[in-house]
Amino acid sequence: MKHKSVLLKETITTLQPRNGGIYIDMTLGAAGHTEKLLKLSSPSGIVIAFDKDQDAIKHAQEKLKETYGDRLILINDDYANIKEHLRRLEIDEVDGVIMDLGVSLDQLKSDRGFSFNIDAPLDMRMDKNKPLTAEKIVNHWDMEELERIIRLYGEENFARRIAKAIVKNRPIHTTKELAELIELTVPRSVSRRIHPATRTFQALRIVVNDELESLQKGLKGAIEALKENGIICAISFHSLEDRIVKNILRDYKQKGVLRLLNKKPIRPTPQEVKSNKHSRSAKLRCALKLTREDSNV
Repeated sequence: MKHKSVLLKETITTLQPRNGGIYIDMTLGAAGHTEKLLKLSSPSGIVIAFDKDQDAIKHAQEKLKETYGDRLILINDDYANIKEHLRRLEIDEVDGVIMDLGVSLDQLKSDRGFSFNIDAPLDMRMDKNKPLTAEKIVNHWDMEELERIIRLYGEENFARRIAKAIVKNRPIHTTKELAELIELTVPRSVSRRIHPATRTFQALRIVVNDELESLQKGLKGAIEALKENGIICAISFHSLEDRIVKNILRDYKQKGVLRLLNKKPIRPTPQEVKSNKHSRSAKLRCALKLTREDSNV
């Protein structure tokens, strides 16, 4: 199954990329948004794409570099460091930014531990050079800290019960072991639309990759990099991400920096959810950078 970029049409329609513009894809992934930006900003637009995952960078090199050449700038780093990279590239401002905060299908299908549907080592690192893995957390952190992160970052009601089960059954080395343990731990009577391990896996992935800190820093950096009338579009997939995006966009609106382009987040159509179940929880929020004149009105 090929990865499909979520809310692609809605994002691109809002962003309206044009020839000669400079655009940033903060989350390259399978390069769906990046490729669309390159096509629509032809023949001279530039797209800068970030990803911590070396595999995503390599895939984009192979898929896009020959066609688009110097118009595509790939950066193998955390998008939280956007300011430093724009300074290095001597780019003062950009026309538009996309953030798609979901895990790509390529990552979910990989043997790197992102999914409980594939038996693999408990790794979960986007950046393979980082020392912290999910296995280290599961096998070496104490019960109180495990409970805290599962409750805080997974919003899991059974965090304490799951943390106790993990500590009791250590060592745990694979996704299958952990998922089966959680399935046995969470009461069967609990009605769930999602697998019982989903929230715990989310919590571990967030901690391993420092996702929420990166989001806060990167989103602020992206807003500050926008030129007047530039647009930012952010797609979130769970309430923690969406809360951060919503609050930061609102804060910049109150400062007179942004105008929100949609009062409520844009959701996937029933047709998109049917063709891509991974899109079901997606929320798109967009904002426009105000001119100085508009800011003072």
